[in-house]
Amino acid sequence: MSERPLNDETGDHESGNSGEAGEFAEIVEAETNRDPDLAVIEAGSRTLRTMSGPPQGDAVPARPEDPEVDRALREVEAELAGRWGETKLDPSLSRIEMLMDILGQPQRAYPSIHITGTNGKTSTARMIEALLAAFDLRTGRYTSPHVQSVTERISLDGAPIAAERFIETYRDIQPYIQMVDEREEHRLSFFEVLTGMAYAAFADAPVDVAVVEVGMGGSWDATNVVDGTVAVVTPIALDHTDRLGTTPGEIAQEKGGIIKPDATVVLAQQPVDAAQVLLKRAVEVDATVAREGMEFGVTGREVAVGGQLLTLRGLGGDYPEVFLPLYGAHQAHNAAVALAAVEAFFGIGSEHARTLDLDTVRRAFASVTSPGRLEVVRRSPTVVLDAAHNPAGARAAAEAVGEAFGFSRLIGVVAASADKDVRGLLEAFEPVFAEVVITCNSTQRAMDADELAAIAVEVFGAERVQVEPRLDDALEAAITLAEEEDEYAGAGVLVTGSVMTVGEARLLLGRK
Repeated sequence: MSERPLNDETGDHESGNSGEAGEFAEIVEAETNRDPDLAVIEAGSRTLRTMSGPPQGDAVPARPEDPEVDRALREVEAELAGRWGETKLDPSLSRIEMLMDILGQPQRAYPSIHITGTNGKTSTARMIEALLAAFDLRTGRYTSPHVQSVTERISLDGAPIAAERFIETYRDIQPYIQMVDEREEHRLSFFEVLTGMAYAAFADAPVDVAVVEVGMGGSWDATNVVDGTVAVVTPIALDHTDRLGTTPGEIAQEKGGIIKPDATVVLAQQPVDAAQVLLKRAVEVDATVAREGMEFGVTGREVAVGGQLLTLRGLGGDYPEVFLPLYGAHQAHNAAVALAAVEAFFGIGSEHARTLDLDTVRRAFASVTSPGRLEVVRRSPTVVLDAAHNPAGARAAAEAVGEAFGFSRLIGVVAASADKDVRGLLEAFEPVFAEVVITCNSTQRAMDADELAAIAVEVFGAERVQVEPRLDDALEAAITLAEEEDEYAGAGVLVTGSVMTVGEARLLLGRK
């Protein structure tokens, strides 16, 4: 690996190797006894202004302007939609493995950083991508679900692939997709086809490194035909419990399947039972482990204009005064995980004991965007979008919006999927929402507005709940409620509940 990304200074932290089984009990004890807030210094009252790098373009593509391209893209979208939905988990990799065999194993043409977890995967992937690109590596990124356009899921060089390239990639591998469909009991799913497209597009580019986000789980996820040299596990919480398990430990069993022999595993802070499972898996496959709060973490955090100013402890040393243009303690933790993952990719903590170039790291983090994650899309009143869709994500968003914006009164707009813990989500937002407008997005998975409202009344009380079945009407109602205060009173609106809700609201509010 090139020495160019490293400084000459020697760092004071290296990642621990848990390859010896005898160390397992000691590691678990350290995880159990550690204060979960040890790695975070709470933000002070001082507001800092800091340079955030050049203005970034909208990371979410609009519909193609060319009518013919738009028509062709809609045809591909319709064909993909006719397949198994991506929330259907079949415990088999046979179909995607057959497709990879027919295509000549494109996923082995480049090294990969593989990311699983419950919350924070996409934001962490975007940060990893920005860091790698800042060190002049050509990147491919595969994330899900999309906010507005399916083409967002496959990115090259930090930007979604063009609609024309998306269509071309699909048509190029379509004959091979049909071959697999004919040979297998079930056709390739929506997610399996997109995964095949991503791996083929990355090989064709070609990329220097792929950043791959798991769709659901890990062991049986279609992305798990890569052997990530670095495996990343963001915080595990309860989600998809009908498919993955009813405790963090059970869910970790599935997610730990991305940890491969001799890989480096970067672990965000985890519930104790999840940490035990993941560390045991690392021991079994002789993987090196780096743990947030031990080998790396957040050692300083202050609120700044447009984001936050961080001091990060990496595997090779400290990175002070890193500006991150995203809000909330959870994004600071994501940044620490992303930095450790990139350090591990460059061999820091194992082959080297030095830091990455500090100015390059600062420039990379200052360029990060994450659409639909506490994203401001309107002012007067301020309207914020966040894709929180489970209780853990909602708690993080609620804490962050209070810290970053200081609204005098916050109106919520909530539309959620029927298969989620909607009560837990609403309970997480109850302390911060003065009133909530319950609505529905246009997807088949959406919970009926009246059904969701009945739960909301139990959580908030009838006097704080308004029902508007159409999302556009709900947005208008929430903005009207926020405007009832004096113009300078500082009320705001938070639209949340699912990625689909955020994507539709983004379009309605003019972000195309």
